[in-house]
Amino acid sequence: MSPLCVKLIENAPRRLRTESLLGNVGIKHMVSDRYVWLMWSSAFLVPWSALFLLFPKHRRAMGWASVFTMPFGLTEPLFVPEYWNPPSLFDLAQRTGFDIESLIFCFGIGGVGSVLYNILTGKVVRPIPTTQRVHGRHRYHRLALASPFAAFLILYWMPWNPIYPGIIAMGIGAIAALACRPDLVRKSWIGGVLFLGYYAVFLTGLQLTAPGYIDRVWNHNALLGIDVFGMPIEELLFALAFGLYWSSVYEHFTWKQPV
Repeated sequence: MSPLCVKLIENAPRRLRTESLLGNVGIKHMVSDRYVWLMWSSAFLVPWSALFLLFPKHRRAMGWASVFTMPFGLTEPLFVPEYWNPPSLFDLAQRTGFDIESLIFCFGIGGVGSVLYNILTGKVVRPIPTTQRVHGRHRYHRLALASPFAAFLILYWMPWNPIYPGIIAMGIGAIAALACRPDLVRKSWIGGVLFLGYYAVFLTGLQLTAPGYIDRVWNHNALLGIDVFGMPIEELLFALAFGLYWSSVYEHFTWKQPV
């Protein structure tokens, strides 16, 4: 390196100097923080598209689940900046709390989460016989489906980070759903673990493609501060709770069962 280049680097701001030195050894961020959330949320559409194309028997469930899940992206103002504060497209999250990426994210995880177990086990859904629908426990069918939403509205007002009532509410929803539909117990538990592993792969990809992004964006001071391989435990608990509830919600809502 020439003396002039050395002088310029020494006089540069620390951030630029660090980036220059990292660039010399071939280590640098693969993408600007401004676009990480967009790229990460869009990445969930890749397996979604592959499963939709390769498994036509599950297209209806995937489409239904994704369309139903997508509006939950509108709850993002509840979590920004209390839980995290990701730079977003057009700075929407910072200016309004809403962002396009959350809608993409919710769409992507909803469809895959609802069919991952069935695809991996080779099962398809069939209607429950009418004679079974009159069972006494099905009197609480609608209550079980609505329980996570009611639980979240109650728990949200407690003095804690909003991610925790979200996790607990989905856990309550899973328990209520299984009490109403015990035939879905196996699918829910295995589906929850499968989605946890699936989500962890994407978090690992985030760590590799945007080093330090989790540290910069998540509000660690308001969380438990427990990391698992660099991943906030809240993210993993969210994935598990989401998988437990959402993996069987299509069958529960449409009176069907995997066979």
